[in-house]
Amino acid sequence: MVIRLKPPAIDYDGFIDTVVAERQAGRNAAYFDGIHASWKTRIQEYLDGRGNPEIVKPWPVVTNENKQKFQNLYSKPREGNVQKPILESLRSRTLQVCPACGEDGTPNTLDHYLPQESYPDFSITPANLSPMCDICQGEKKAKTVNAANERLFLHPYFDEFTDQQVMELALGRPLAAPSTITLRPHQSLDAAQSALVLRHLEELGIGRRYYHFVRDQYLHLLRLTSLMRQQGQDVREQLTNFCAMASFKSVNSWLHVFYAGVLADAELVAYLENGDLPDFL
Repeated sequence: MVIRLKPPAIDYDGFIDTVVAERQAGRNAAYFDGIHASWKTRIQEYLDGRGNPEIVKPWPVVTNENKQKFQNLYSKPREGNVQKPILESLRSRTLQVCPACGEDGTPNTLDHYLPQESYPDFSITPANLSPMCDICQGEKKAKTVNAANERLFLHPYFDEFTDQQVMELALGRPLAAPSTITLRPHQSLDAAQSALVLRHLEELGIGRRYYHFVRDQYLHLLRLTSLMRQQGQDVREQLTNFCAMASFKSVNSWLHVFYAGVLADAELVAYLENGDLPDFL
């Protein structure tokens, strides 16, 4: 349920040139001078590999004793440092939904797609940084690939197929109170995309979280449908409008996936239009 973001528009060569130049008066000047050219090559490898940890492996050049030099660029930027306004822009709280899971709410933190601990050289690489909610970051931690060297997470900048809906909802029976709520990769995806989406879903615990959302939203739907029928409204038309409005935020937002799942279930729509709704409403 990732929401694709526009990649940061950065001249990476110029960016690294400036970062290294700004270190000249400090104690790490010689170190950054020594890796200047290879650091730029390394970032190009990230961009060419689209941040994929199946391809982009940790950089042996960066020893444990030198990790902090890179990490400090992220955690302790000084006023006037070139990375400071870039980090502030990436942290700006303008999104109203988490790009990693699709849940409503303003993301509170930045995530390093390739984690700082293993990839400190990408600590301030804008293409490696994106907003994320606290829950997703707590689930993601420093994970990258599974035992089969398959990446675990969708990339918010590089996975173009997430411009379309990547998850779909299937509701069980009985329709008055579905016994199962299933979130699964969308049927339009190919096998590789479906497998990646499923890993992303499982690793971030989205299915568990979405279950509680749908359970409450379904009760709301039944009550809302009852009101529509009392007022003589066209139920299918109203649900279609709700789905369209939810898509304005994202086709992978939780509410859009919910309404899309409802509308895709012909038996459920017929029930909402004409069935006997529960008395407790």
